[in-house]
Amino acid sequence: MAYEVKIGLSNKHLHLSEEHIEALFGKGHQLTPTKPLVQPGQFACEEKVDIVGPKNTLKGIRVLGPARKETQVELAMTDARTIGIKAPVRESGKLEGTPGCKIVGPCGEIEIDHGVIVALRHVHLNDQQAAEAGVKDGDVVSIKIEGERGLIFDNVLVRAGSKHEREVHLDTDEGNAAGCGPDSVCTLIIK
Repeated sequence: MAYEVKIGLSNKHLHLSEEHIEALFGKGHQLTPTKPLVQPGQFACEEKVDIVGPKNTLKGIRVLGPARKETQVELAMTDARTIGIKAPVRESGKLEGTPGCKIVGPCGEIEIDHGVIVALRHVHLNDQQAAEAGVKDGDVVSIKIEGERGLIFDNVLVRAGSKHEREVHLDTDEGNAAGCGPDSVCTLIIK
């Protein structure tokens, strides 16, 4: 049985801690949601910042909410190379040993000593969807994308649980390689 999942292309963005939200946007500042994301409780924010690396600056990078325990910058490999940072491919939240950067907001700037990653491609599924697909949280699957530039991506982490909703996350480099558009879907290949 083929299990289809919509593809969500993840542009460069960051998640901020409460402390860093205040440092960049002012004391007591609350993030301003502009659009809900597919993942329950998550949203794109009005707030944007600049990410500064040793070679260059990425301007106007969107903040996603809500606030996180730790600040995390998610870039595509092309973005990381543009600013001169060798960002490792990592699962979200696994930030130990990652490089840092400077983040500039309208009310201040911060220097983080770690937290810049290229997000490991992954598929979000709630518990029922995971059961239907025959996978569980932490499994690794492949995905097949059809089309003119169709391809198979291996090493796709399954993130399953009540705080997830069916969607594959690829970064813009991966999406462009496969010719993905806003209505792209893929099929899970269970190993």
